[in-house]
Amino acid sequence: MNKANYRSTLRACYLGYITQALIVNLPPLLFVVFQEKFGLSYTLLGSLVMVIFVTQLTVDALAIKFVDKIGHRLSVVIAHAFAAAGMIAFAFLPGILPSPYLGLVISCIMFSIGGGIIEVLISPIVESLPGDAKASSMSLLHSFYSWGQVLVIILSTMALRFVGQDLWFLLPLAWSLLPLYNLVKFTGVPLMPPIEESKRTPLKTLFRSRIFLIALLLMVCSGASEQSMAQWASLFAEKGLGISKTLGDILGPCIFAVMMGVMRTWYGVRGQKIDMQKVLAVCSALCMASFVITAIAPIPAVSLLGCALCGLSVSLMWPGMLSITAAGYPAGGVAMFAVLALGGDLGCSIGPQFTGIIADMSRLNQGLLAAIIFPAIMLIGLVFLRSMLNSD
Repeated sequence: MNKANYRSTLRACYLGYITQALIVNLPPLLFVVFQEKFGLSYTLLGSLVMVIFVTQLTVDALAIKFVDKIGHRLSVVIAHAFAAAGMIAFAFLPGILPSPYLGLVISCIMFSIGGGIIEVLISPIVESLPGDAKASSMSLLHSFYSWGQVLVIILSTMALRFVGQDLWFLLPLAWSLLPLYNLVKFTGVPLMPPIEESKRTPLKTLFRSRIFLIALLLMVCSGASEQSMAQWASLFAEKGLGISKTLGDILGPCIFAVMMGVMRTWYGVRGQKIDMQKVLAVCSALCMASFVITAIAPIPAVSLLGCALCGLSVSLMWPGMLSITAAGYPAGGVAMFAVLALGGDLGCSIGPQFTGIIADMSRLNQGLLAAIIFPAIMLIGLVFLRSMLNSD
């Protein structure tokens, strides 16, 4: 089967990452609606984000065992089935069950199961396809998460303003068509056969490798660097441009996501001959600079530019580390990608939590300055990783 036959597979993978962006970004856009319609507190609303994160983290861990056993095609079809069913449940369960909050929790668990499998499985599917420009392909794949985030934020906000908050349930119902369509698409696209178990690099071998352990640490730093800033993007948009909180919630994350998408797309199209390790070192240094600019700039608008620079600088960290690790361990299989995703998701939790703790003890600016530790560790780790790879 020649390379051209896999274009449909790539397109399905791109839609899979847009589905992942939908799962992560749609619920927060409806928080104001849930607060007004169901009387949910900030604590309960915040717990929905935690439910999504914990579910995906759990699926990351479980996928290590079950994905290779039941097969890639069945797993990815099941993932999109959960995503679609979760979106449909998100539209109806809060109005059907005695407790709207319980309906939201059940729905979030359902589509987050799908999101967790998508996160673990799509990257190794793309990595397995024929072609030499693996890092570029991975970067382009991850750009669709960023563009999907922008698409979900803009279209959902416009739709909500058009139909009104009383008809909010039409939003997840309409979005459920995306995973349903991609479910059908994945039943027919060609997939490379998974690595045979006898030829697969066992996890115990990976965990004995210092190179893999450093790569795993850098995945944690990637997630932490990204989310330490992303969590505060709307706040800096609001302050920097003097706009309303609603517009700030849209503009801040959109600026961050657009910068990530631009860089990932550029590397995906033009970056085939560029050394990913050198690019990540530059990105880590830029990320450190972006935290400093955002935290200490006396002019709020400059802080917003620092936030945008952060989106640019963290864009290649996650896909870049996946590519570097996959190149070093080509027989790692889905289990390896699941462990790396687990590390990245752990960083996504640790980063904002660490920033918040320091901010509570002092100020938000101090919290962001403290978060510079994550890209700093990333930079140091990349130096060690490069020397170890060169010595091998």
